[in-house]
Amino acid sequence: SATACAHFGLPCTVYMGAEDIRRQKPNVFSMKLLGANISAVESGSRTLRDAVNEAMRDWMASVEDTHYIIGSVIGPHPFPMMVRDFQSVIGRETREQCRDTFGRLPDCVVACVGGGSNAAGMFYPFVEDEGVRMVGVEAGGRSATPGQHASPLSYGNPGVLHGSYSYVMQDEDGQTCDVHSMSAGLDYPGVGPEHSYWKDTKRVDYIDCRDDEAMTAFERLASSEGILAALETSHAVAKSIEIAAKMSDQEHLVICLSGRGDKDSMEIARLRGEEW
Repeated sequence: SATACAHFGLPCTVYMGAEDIRRQKPNVFSMKLLGANISAVESGSRTLRDAVNEAMRDWMASVEDTHYIIGSVIGPHPFPMMVRDFQSVIGRETREQCRDTFGRLPDCVVACVGGGSNAAGMFYPFVEDEGVRMVGVEAGGRSATPGQHASPLSYGNPGVLHGSYSYVMQDEDGQTCDVHSMSAGLDYPGVGPEHSYWKDTKRVDYIDCRDDEAMTAFERLASSEGILAALETSHAVAKSIEIAAKMSDQEHLVICLSGRGDKDSMEIARLRGEEW
């Protein structure tokens, strides 16, 4: 959306939780350079959930001249479908590259899941391929205690959030619970409705990964391959290492490296106790 603002001269306001602005300063700076106005959301947990709330409120009050855009497979139809289809170029290219490189489809595909856009884009082209196992990795945060993680597919219950019916972290009264992840992109109490369907039909296995496991995987990938993965992606890397250890050397596993760690560099330094 910030890029569209720059190319087409469209006014663009990006609602972003104040906590996520702190955690992703490089991203915020890039959006400002592209001409976007960043509106910091100070309500609630000051993260993605609250940013979506404010963006929807704005949209409802200005539908005559405003278009709402969401970057994940959440919210009301047709947004989950639209984002999934746009992102599915990831999965389609992966299919082609696996056939070119391995001569066949992969045995397992792993992606991180917050709202679930990168995972939906990766998984969707493989849904009909029963021989391909798919694993979505949620943010396990600090522990399985409510409020200490962001894993609605692992610990949540069916409910309505932001206009769609899916798995949601909620209390006994149906109110959305606070969630936690060191990763801003996974720090969300719900998930895309199609992921909920894939869970119920057992097409995709969903597991969770703790903060410390993801950080270890980030460091391991950086030192062994020279790749700085995003904190979101590092959750998928951590569980891929565990899954691959149980596979034979004739099997192939693909990790969806959904983002670079540049945007998380300041937060990673803080989490490691290093000065920026």
